[in-house]
Amino acid sequence: MNKYFRSASSVISCAILVFAIAGPGSAIAAEDTAQATGTVIAPIQITKTADLVFGSFAPGAAGGTVTISTGGARGKSGDVVLAGTTAAAAKFNVTGEGGMTYSITLTPTSLLRSGGTETMAFTAESDITSGLLAGTGGAGTQSFFVGGVLTVAAGQVPGNYVGSVKATVAYN
Repeated sequence: MNKYFRSASSVISCAILVFAIAGPGSAIAAEDTAQATGTVIAPIQITKTADLVFGSFAPGAAGGTVTISTGGARGKSGDVVLAGTTAAAAKFNVTGEGGMTYSITLTPTSLLRSGGTETMAFTAESDITSGLLAGTGGAGTQSFFVGGVLTVAAGQVPGNYVGSVKATVAYN
């Protein structure tokens, strides 16, 4: 008998033995399948519905501050005289996935005199620093208010001053 024939015969015998051992129901290999899932939630959105208004005032010789609470009440400190009654806190409405929590970040910019270079700095504060969108599953809503403290320099140049406060919300 040819030596190549005996080698081929041995290889075939070994292959048959391997398939017999590793056939169906073998303990050498097993498999299962896991399900992959994901849930898309409503994106968080914010809409301004009222502006922050410090109202009219007159600077004194020493300067001071004008304050608007998150409830819209106006106050002052130092040498500032409040005039008129128009003042308001800013209001923002947040919508998104009901039952989700979110955080708020405020970024104010100084007020710049229209047609001039004079500024007044201010800080902003919200009545909440984080919130919970009312409702569960589907749409949720919540409102928050922003007040602030405006710094008025001694002898501040008269005029209309405009700045902004950017409110950013993000899911936690």
